[in-house]
Amino acid sequence: MKKDTYVLGIETSCDETAVAIIKNGTEIVVNIVSSQIESHKRFGGVVPEIASRHHVEQVTLVLEEALEQSEMTMEEIDCIAVTEGPGLVGALLIGVNAAKALAFAHSKPLVGVHHIAGHIYANRLVEEMKFPLLSLVVSGGHTELVLMKEHGSFEVIGETRDDAAGEAYDKVARTLSLPYPGGPHIDRLAHEGEPVLDLPRAWLEEGSYDFSFSGLKSAVINTLHNAKQKGQTIYPQDLAASFQASVIDVLVTKTVRAVNEYKVEQLLLAGGVAANKGLRAALEEAFKELDTELVIPPLSLCTDNAAMIAAAGTVLFEQGKRGDMAMNANPGLDIEDF
Repeated sequence: MKKDTYVLGIETSCDETAVAIIKNGTEIVVNIVSSQIESHKRFGGVVPEIASRHHVEQVTLVLEEALEQSEMTMEEIDCIAVTEGPGLVGALLIGVNAAKALAFAHSKPLVGVHHIAGHIYANRLVEEMKFPLLSLVVSGGHTELVLMKEHGSFEVIGETRDDAAGEAYDKVARTLSLPYPGGPHIDRLAHEGEPVLDLPRAWLEEGSYDFSFSGLKSAVINTLHNAKQKGQTIYPQDLAASFQASVIDVLVTKTVRAVNEYKVEQLLLAGGVAANKGLRAALEEAFKELDTELVIPPLSLCTDNAAMIAAAGTVLFEQGKRGDMAMNANPGLDIEDF
């Protein structure tokens, strides 16, 4: 009988300090997340130095809580997985060094995980992955379509050329004087309004799967300024609804086209913006007409967490890949080279 595999994951790439333990790559034993949103809210975004200091304060406490809740000891852990990159270099360093210290002290194998690979593998905690598959990754720093033909193989077929979708959400929210993070507030407002404003969709070259949201963000700002100069009233709800309709239209249309072209078995939604109700509903509606299976993670697995890192780390561990004590934070880590 095959022995169960337990991987402990550590995630500190941005403003969440998280530790999780995953069984056999698919089952969550425990998933602890300490968020820093309240600390960064007054600055309108993440302050790297503050994020790093919070990670220093929290990582040991979160680790202890994970072991206590799981009723497990380090002796029962088979491998330690940690986010190696991309992310804020100071924040990544805290997690990497905590993982190396644990691995050294307890003589455990260590694996470095790509943050976006983690977001993709969060879906394996919901549904087993079926290849070939496509993942739509939508977060504050990334908007990508990633093709996977097998475990650990990542081909980016489309990516943002400027602002990521989540970044555009935050900037538009700031224009509307909404608090950070802006995505959930825009999503809520959008459901209260109507998409009556004609905002652009950046389709780019024919056949391209790349994205661009910088022009849309600028169009929103210009629309508000022009209306103010003319003494016209634009309701925030309608502006939010129009902005969100443009973002979702481009994301869903390009995703469906890629699904059909590459003839994939599954479409996985991944990243923080995967929590957006409008996007989730639009994808569910679009995939009613397709044979491809749509997998959408629960809200708890959309934002940064360590369960996703441990899930991806389990695959690396089983493939025999290992990190060492020379591992460093790699803020520019490319998923195709990972």
